[in-house]
Amino acid sequence: MINLLIVEDEATLSDNIKEILTDLGTITQVYDGEEGLFEAESGIYDLIVLDLMLPGKNGYDVLAELREKNIQTPVLILTAKDSLEDKVTGFQKGADDYLTKPFYREELIMRVKALLKRSLGLFSENQLSYRSITCNLATKEVTAGEETLPIQGKEFDLLVYFIQNKGVILTKEQIFDRIWGFDSDTTITVVEVYMSHLRKHLKPTGVDQLFKTLRNVGYILQKD
Repeated sequence: MINLLIVEDEATLSDNIKEILTDLGTITQVYDGEEGLFEAESGIYDLIVLDLMLPGKNGYDVLAELREKNIQTPVLILTAKDSLEDKVTGFQKGADDYLTKPFYREELIMRVKALLKRSLGLFSENQLSYRSITCNLATKEVTAGEETLPIQGKEFDLLVYFIQNKGVILTKEQIFDRIWGFDSDTTITVVEVYMSHLRKHLKPTGVDQLFKTLRNVGYILQKD
């Protein structure tokens, strides 16, 4: 499941953005720069919609700090600041796109989709590919050639998360927060259990060998 973060201090506008983007994935809303930075630093989001005029810490500073910490989550600035200077500053700080208010619903959807398509490696609207396997994000099915693999539920979400972050070390804490959520009743040991199940189901494809365990840290999926 795709995770989106909205950092916007106007609650009504934030709710409107959430309603517009709700079909694309799971959405978290925060309302000030400090909290936005805290959430973004977790590394569990696929895209951030960021306002510039925020209480606590402005959007420019949030974006600059993320990029300084090498967090490359795509950021779409959504703001009323529409001068050329503002846009140039936004891109210099590390923004991936810049959309001014008021905006058209359809344009916001298409810009977010375009960023997700580019960053997640989607080769079509609802598919994600890695080596010999294909994940259908609409049906939540994993196939290898003509065969459907028995990967469902959290295992599917786990596989997609790794493919989206191939070549990147994912800590057990990051995986747990992304797949099960901060407020889950289960414990972090569930990550090891599901990793074992996922590897077992991927064994016929050989992809299981491309997951490396980093003792006391987490896991990494080899790049293509």
